[in-house]
Amino acid sequence: MARHVIRRLLQMVPVLAGSTFLIFLMVYALGDPVAALFGDRAPDPATAARVRHDLYLDRPLWRQYAHYMSQVLRGDFGTSFTGDPVTALMRAAFPVTARLTLVAVVFESAAGIALGLAAGLRRGRGADTAVLLLTLVALAVPTFVSGTVLQYLLGVRWAWVSPTVAPEAPLGQLLLPGAVLGLVSVAYTTRLTRTSLAEHTRADYLRTAVAKGLPRRRIVTRHLLRNSLIPVVTFVGTDLGALLGGAVVTERIFNIHGVGYQLYQGILRHNAPTVVGFVTILVIVFLLANLAVDLLYALLDPRIRHV
Repeated sequence: MARHVIRRLLQMVPVLAGSTFLIFLMVYALGDPVAALFGDRAPDPATAARVRHDLYLDRPLWRQYAHYMSQVLRGDFGTSFTGDPVTALMRAAFPVTARLTLVAVVFESAAGIALGLAAGLRRGRGADTAVLLLTLVALAVPTFVSGTVLQYLLGVRWAWVSPTVAPEAPLGQLLLPGAVLGLVSVAYTTRLTRTSLAEHTRADYLRTAVAKGLPRRRIVTRHLLRNSLIPVVTFVGTDLGALLGGAVVTERIFNIHGVGYQLYQGILRHNAPTVVGFVTILVIVFLLANLAVDLLYALLDPRIRHV
């Protein structure tokens, strides 16, 4: 197990280096960061040259990248073009998005598995059809539409929840944005659970358990559901990183100043240190989530062993 973890951690190094370099290329391909920094007030050539030198933009791209990575290895993600340390922006943004993502993952896992179990155990019946129709609607409606509609109905018209989220909001205020963020993932989790249950229902071990006269509850929870959850755990684990980075729309709807907000502002202003710094952390979280999913396999299926 230890060798497997070490091998996976070493594999993260080239992935992290390659992803950050690609982000570097894409950010600078958007245009001149100095022009975006000054906006409509075009600076004189001397001022523009001085700003480029101060921001390390007058060096070749590979030197800028090497300079950035040398700072990252020391735990310094540099300074944004607006003068704010990127680490300070991270300390303010990541806790907000982490709590939002936690609500979304819990909602996705609980609702998705419950609905998938209800549909999978009643295939072809009314409950199965209703669940499939609900998931189809969730997949078809874009997040900005479902978020805006739910915000208006629950937050403005009926006033059941707060329509916006304060910077230091308690976890309860994040229930609606978290549900909006995880709504599409619930549909995928539901359908994946239903399909996996259908495949394992015809397995030999399940027929053996029924022939032995085991109680239905034990058959479903201990045998059927446990083996069916392996692809679901894979999806939820990989979806964690996607939810962290994909919260841009949800955070904009509910005025949440988290990772999505900072990434949006960074891309809008061509702020390379901010964008690359946040994406670097998101890549690390995504890789660690994949490693955790890999290790969870052995808990769900004892036949899987990492050597």
